[in-house]
Order: sequence, then C-alpha cells, then structure tokens
Amino acid sequence: MRYLPLTDADRQSMLANIGAANIDDLFVDVPEAARRDGTVDLPRHQGEMQVERQLSAMAGKNMTASTVPFFCGAGAYKHHVPATVDHIIQRSEFLTSYTPYQPEITQGTLQYLFEFQTQVSELTGMPVANASMYDGSTATAEAVLMAHRVTRKSRAVLSGRLHPHYTAVIENLSEMGGFALAQADMAPAGAEDLLALIDDDTSCVVVQNPDFFGNVADFTKLAAAVQDKGCLLIVAVPEVISLGLLKRPGDMGADIVTGEGQSLGGGLNFGGPYVGLFAARDKHIRQMPGRLCGETVDADGQRGFVLTLSTREQHIRRDKATSNICTNSGLCSLAFTAHMTLLGGKGMRQLAELNHARAVQLADALAAVKGVEILSDAFFNEFSLRLPSNAAQTVNALADKGVLGGVPVSRLAPDAGLDDVLIVAATEANTENDIAAFATALTEVLS
Repeated sequence: MRYLPLTDADRQSMLANIGAANIDDLFVDVPEAARRDGTVDLPRHQGEMQVERQLSAMAGKNMTASTVPFFCGAGAYKHHVPATVDHIIQRSEFLTSYTPYQPEITQGTLQYLFEFQTQVSELTGMPVANASMYDGSTATAEAVLMAHRVTRKSRAVLSGRLHPHYTAVIENLSEMGGFALAQADMAPAGAEDLLALIDDDTSCVVVQNPDFFGNVADFTKLAAAVQDKGCLLIVAVPEVISLGLLKRPGDMGADIVTGEGQSLGGGLNFGGPYVGLFAARDKHIRQMPGRLCGETVDADGQRGFVLTLSTREQHIRRDKATSNICTNSGLCSLAFTAHMTLLGGKGMRQLAELNHARAVQLADALAAVKGVEILSDAFFNEFSLRLPSNAAQTVNALADKGVLGGVPVSRLAPDAGLDDVLIVAATEANTENDIAAFATALTEVLS
C-alpha cells in the first residue's frame, strides 16, 4: 500500500512549473555548512506491522504506573477513571468539536463548560470560575498577571513550597512582562514569613495547598494579613481531590484560586494534556483570563448557553485582551465534569477520605523503616520523608525491585540542597499489598 501520493513524474512536473532543475535547487538559500550530507541515522522504512512490533517492544521497556506499585505524585496523580468518562468524551460530537465561536450550533459544548465552571466554583468556594486553562502551572501564572492588573502593581511574592514547575512558568511570564518576583526559601517544613517579603509594589502572594511537600494549611489569617497590605492572595491547588476533604480556599478568604484538574477524569498521560482550574471573586470577573460561559434564554424562552465574557485575544482587540490563552482544554474539562458528576458531592468526599486513609497507611508503614523520617505533620494524600541516603539513588534502586517509589525533590529542585528528601503519594488506586511491597522494598534498599 502506498502512503505517498506523488510519483517521480509528478515531482518533475512540479519542479518544471516553478523553474527548478531538481529538488536541491529548493534549498539554495540554506548555507552549505548547515546541510546534511547523507541520510539521517534512523532505521530504513518498514511495513506497518514491523513498525508496530518494534515500537511496542520499545514501549514495553517502560515501567508504567499501571504495571507496578506506584507512589509518584508531585503535581500529577494516578486515580481511577470510570469507563463511563472515556465513553462520553469519545462520542464524536464531543471528540471532534472545536471552540464554540457560534453559540447557536454549539450548545452542547457551552453547556458542559457551564457545568464545569459551576463545579469548579463549588469545589473552590469561589463565586465565579472560567471555562478552563491549559494546566495548573499556566493558570497560576495567569493569576499573577491578573493580580498585577487588578492592583496596578508589578511584583509577586511566592511561597518556597510552590511547585517548581509553577514557579518556573511564573518566572517566565514575569521576565517577559518586566515584572518582579520574590520567593521564600524552599523548606519541607516549618513556618514561612511571607508577609516580610511584601513591599509597596507587591500585587499578590502565591501559596499552594497541599504544598509541594504535601503539607496542608489554613490560610485564613494569611489572607486577611495579605489583604490588609493591599495585595491579593492566590491559592494554587495541584490535587483537586483534596477539595473533597480540606477547607476550600474561598472559605479561607482567597482572592484567586487556581488548580490542576487532572485528577478528575484525566490519566497521567506522560504529562498531558491536563486541564487548569481558575476561580476568583466576582468583583474581579472582568480581569479573568480566557472566557466565561453563561446561561440565558432564547427568543422562545428556552434555556440556552452563551459566551458571556471572552477576554482572550481571539475575540477582542489584542491590546484589550487579558491573556493569549487560545484553548480551553475542552475535552479534558468534559472528562473532569463527567467524573465529578458521577461522584457527586458525597462520592467526592468519600474518595477524598479514601485517599487520606491510604496515605496514612503508607506513612505508618514507611515510618517503621529504619532511618526514615516523616517530615509532614499534616497531609492529604501526599507527604515528604527524609531518607538516610540519596533519594534519587534510592528511587532507582526501588525501581529495580519493581516499585515506583515517589519523586526525589532533587529531580524538580536540584539546587535546593534536599537530596535526601523524597515525596510520596498514595491514592485510592493503591492497595494494601502495594503499600506492603513499598515498605519491604525500601527496607531492603536501605539495609
């Protein structure tokens, strides 16, 4: 079977029409030194079955989350996704739909985005949420830019326990926009004096709950103190399941709440696609990035849905746009909404309780291993521990024993001086046998 539609005669005809003697004439503007001499060092072409076999063999060398006891978290979590969710998002009307430029013919898309916003608003305790972002890190960076617009200031204060990826994205956008940053030192435990970092040009303070090391906190007092200084409090939530059990950021007094929605309806997918959450106080609604879906009635009095606010550069003049977010991760937000709908409020709480119970079981099992120190006093489904050895080397040794035993801090923050600290997570997907296997393997590795 041929996959290339053009024959040699076709190519010669095309070259003749543009006045080129051969294909090399098309590249005369490329310097000789930049041209490759000879073929690329890749295998020669093969048939479809041969390629499939070879790629399957290569993929089989991976140790994946579904094949061994798995305890990695740090912003991406393995949860059970009901088969119903995948069935819904693979329906052709959802799978192939694009952005809802014409509301009269995209009512289904607008409705599930409206439901998504409602669920995010309920989960975060905030009055308004937008129609989703790329992921948690970009949502948090957009929140910082929004805080600058609201306060007309240009400096952000970051917690030292903000996920390094979130910090990196904020740094990138801040550098490009000419904004300043200050960040507390990274430490797995202990109090942070973020108020001491605030100056007259500070627009916001960014914290995370649960934080990068798994610690949970109540930021009610911090919110009041930050707001007394004329700043906004941004709370990032990388594990949305935690909102089924922990105090909602809106109830703490947060001004903007961001988060990662991957845990509801999304697989790990080797890092994406994910879906960002973004919610804020209603008085800041016109400064929110992206877009907002609303409910209305048509000329016949029938319920309908519209884009109430579209503040991205594709919809309005670029100089008036609040962001250049060009997608709403629609299929991922549909998966989020389908999963959340299946759970309901009671199911969400039960799922959160099960996650916490599994993490407590894991903490008890690992604390019994000689030389291991649990660093997190209060946690949800993730916590940090100090090892008597290098954490990265320990993780590699655990992998050799068939256990994916967490994320070394040094992998995401190599300059933090925390080479002996390991972050581990447990979810409803972990069994008691998984936990026992982890404890046994860690005992053997450290002995």
